[in-house]
Amino acid sequence: MSDELNKRLAEREETFKSESPAEYEILQQSIVMLEKGGAAPGLSIGDLAPDFTLTDALGKPMSLMEAVRNGPVILTFYRGGWCPYCSLQLRAYNEMLPQFRELGASLIAVSPQSPDNALSQHEKEGLDFVVASDTDSRVAEQYRVLYEVSGSLKALYEKIGLDLASYNSADQWFLPVSATFVIDRDARIHYAYVDPNFMRRLEPEVILRVLKTL
Repeated sequence: MSDELNKRLAEREETFKSESPAEYEILQQSIVMLEKGGAAPGLSIGDLAPDFTLTDALGKPMSLMEAVRNGPVILTFYRGGWCPYCSLQLRAYNEMLPQFRELGASLIAVSPQSPDNALSQHEKEGLDFVVASDTDSRVAEQYRVLYEVSGSLKALYEKIGLDLASYNSADQWFLPVSATFVIDRDARIHYAYVDPNFMRRLEPEVILRVLKTL
């Protein structure tokens, strides 16, 4: 199994660790707390995927059920365009998109960032799939991947000038954990990947293999 994406993520992590050890330690502590607390376990294989309608980067409404009627859906939750690990993931998925589409699948990426910020990222990354805004974090909550940013992690983000409430056009500081679901034509979750460690992501090659089983 190829793990090219996670190799890139590990390289980015090592760079961050060497350049900002104190900040890195705070992030590690927050990840451990999420892992121990089990606050965002995610939905499971076999669960019915909750339907939703969100606004895409161009301001158009899109719904999960409409997408599912056309074939399997890869639904991935990410933190936002400000997250370098998310950018690496989305670019890797974009590179694999033609092979996903050959198997009849579409890709929807959901984050709590506002539509304006989603459009900026969409243009910057040259992404060729739907990037949707879940500004009230309702969809992330339905898929059980939502957690509240608080304490030392919130203080760290504020220190570096990242105001999530403003960036996401929301009143509270919420983020999704790293999560990707493959949803079949019956709107059932066929595969689920949920990881509190945002520095790890599901490899696109694994998604491709899962799609071949549908």
